[in-house]
Amino acid sequence: MAELLTVTDITAGYGDGPAILDGARLKVEPGKVHCIIGPNGAGKSTLMKAICGMLPIRRGEVTFKGERLNGLRPDQILRKGICFVPQERALFPKMTVRENLRMGGYMLNDARELDRRIEAILERFPILRERAQQHAGTMSGGQQQTLAMARTLIIKPDIVMLDEPSLGLAPKIVQEMFDIIKMMSSEGVTVLLVEQNALMGLKNADWGVVLDLGRTLFEGPAAEILADPRIQELYLGGKKAA
Repeated sequence: MAELLTVTDITAGYGDGPAILDGARLKVEPGKVHCIIGPNGAGKSTLMKAICGMLPIRRGEVTFKGERLNGLRPDQILRKGICFVPQERALFPKMTVRENLRMGGYMLNDARELDRRIEAILERFPILRERAQQHAGTMSGGQQQTLAMARTLIIKPDIVMLDEPSLGLAPKIVQEMFDIIKMMSSEGVTVLLVEQNALMGLKNADWGVVLDLGRTLFEGPAAEILADPRIQELYLGGKKAA
């Protein structure tokens, strides 16, 4: 199957500082869940920011549907179908849930179509309908993450990139987040996530990527990475996947 997104040996960093990524590579296949794991400081979040245009790529190449993305602005990349949800979720805390969903579709020119899409999201996520008039900043962490993930679906993206979707959430809520990820994948949305909980991330992914010191060490089917003794020792705390 042809790759939807390809990252080829990219180097990137912040400002004039040293390179955080130094030879990172990635292949993303359509409709699958891809999980990037690695220690703190490996460059996982930096890789996502480079893909979505938030950081300039110093060397290497990012291509999407065969088109080179290097040098494009984040809004241009978003319009092409790649949506990024950062760790901080980037909600508008003083706006209501419905208003946040509307902001997710700001690029749509058809107001009626936007209303239809918002209604479809509220139908799919009952908790958001229940909280539709509540300010986003007053919701729980899990509800905010649900809103951030649901909002990406307004523009019907090809790829949703999630940076630490389980961060700071209770175990029960974490499973709910991964259920949403599986739902996205089942509906044809390709998911690329960074997950510090490597075991949970890989168990819920089709493909795994191991990043360390700004380089991709290897990638492959998530089940194989989970079973690899080297990964268990270095990145899973020596715990064998159940």
